[in-house]
Amino acid sequence: MGLLNIFSRRKAAEQEIIDMAGNRESFTGNENESYWTIVKKQFKKNKIAVWSLRIVYVFVFIALLADFLANEKPIAAKYQGEVYFPVFKEYAVDLGISDWQKEFINVSWKDLDYEWEVWPLTPYLPKNIDFMNTSVGPFDEQDIESTRWKHWLGTDALGRDVFAGMIHGTRIALLVGIVSMGIAALIGIFFGAIAGYYGDDKLKMRISTLVIYIIGFIVALFYGFGVRSYALSDSIGESFSDFFLELLISFFIFGAIMYAFKLISKGLKKLPFLTKEVVVPADILISRLIEVVVSIPRLFLIISIAAVVAKPSIFIVMMIIGLTTWTGIARFTRAELLRVRNLEYIEAANALGYKELRIIIKHALPNALSPVLISIAFGIASAILIESTLSFIGVGVPAETITWGSLLSASRQDSTAWWLAIFPGFAIFITVTVYNLIGEGLTDAMNPKLKK
Repeated sequence: MGLLNIFSRRKAAEQEIIDMAGNRESFTGNENESYWTIVKKQFKKNKIAVWSLRIVYVFVFIALLADFLANEKPIAAKYQGEVYFPVFKEYAVDLGISDWQKEFINVSWKDLDYEWEVWPLTPYLPKNIDFMNTSVGPFDEQDIESTRWKHWLGTDALGRDVFAGMIHGTRIALLVGIVSMGIAALIGIFFGAIAGYYGDDKLKMRISTLVIYIIGFIVALFYGFGVRSYALSDSIGESFSDFFLELLISFFIFGAIMYAFKLISKGLKKLPFLTKEVVVPADILISRLIEVVVSIPRLFLIISIAAVVAKPSIFIVMMIIGLTTWTGIARFTRAELLRVRNLEYIEAANALGYKELRIIIKHALPNALSPVLISIAFGIASAILIESTLSFIGVGVPAETITWGSLLSASRQDSTAWWLAIFPGFAIFITVTVYNLIGEGLTDAMNPKLKK
């Protein structure tokens, strides 16, 4: 009975902690509504932000279905009595789970004699070259067989379809924004949480543990990423799936080495002269690191790193942007954790003897991410703008990769090709603007002082 009472009291105390955490910023009279429900309602009151979010949904739709909207292959076709789905087949071939039939290897899909076929909105890929229609505008006369093959937004100097480039460029723009800010969020939240929760006096470690972890980190970084740098760079040139697999292997090696050094540190705990604890000033160290990164001009740093990469890749651009834009997120997270760590439910969790990692992840961080989401929204817009700038000046992004920035850069070669400047420039402007408006909408919705 005694154990049962202790267990029930512990569960009740934990529930009280969760209730205090969930209601800490309630700013309406309805106690049944959660904080995020209220934020959602307040966000919907901002019509401009709502419409901006809907425009983002349209961009996401275009990005997901880019291969079905602009492709040199038909979506579905009947050829020689067989029904084929070439676009779906291409996905399987890219994943390595299937191969093209012999009759479809190095074939011109446009010239095949189909019984029936369903073509995408525009039957071109961004890399396709139409030698008969170079530098033609959307309203110029085009040398085409029928309206189906019309270049609706014109072509560049090589004869590549601008409409296809805009559609596939949408996927790249969103990928750059989301992936790069995902990387930045992971790094920023980690460093910000450590600096904010522990401060300069709460993180205590044994001398043996501290020394072993430092040595282990250096060794793990060297063998996990330094030794495998050639494998990682070569995989980037192959495909994203190969690079992701190699990256997972590197992280596995890194984690395995760190775990081995953790076991070594446990063995050294038995040595009496190494059991003394020292205070690690986490806040000062991380704050100085943030100041060093911020002091370097971001665009100059990104251009410098991208310029020395052996094999340019859009994935390297994403990683570089993510690794250089985490400081703002870290600052917001640190500021919120400095405030949250002194609230009642955090003190109650400490009193119950919960591990600090659990307190940070389960109780502190979920109630400190509001400004981080706002920073991520603005960061996505900034990342898209940085990628467009790199593509425009031709740094870091492969020449064969068509992006909005590369299309805009092509307009410098021909000042009369207004369509090469108007369409990608407008797309960049709209995308950056709507993400900024979403960020402003989140700022208003998450500010309890502005609510009644």
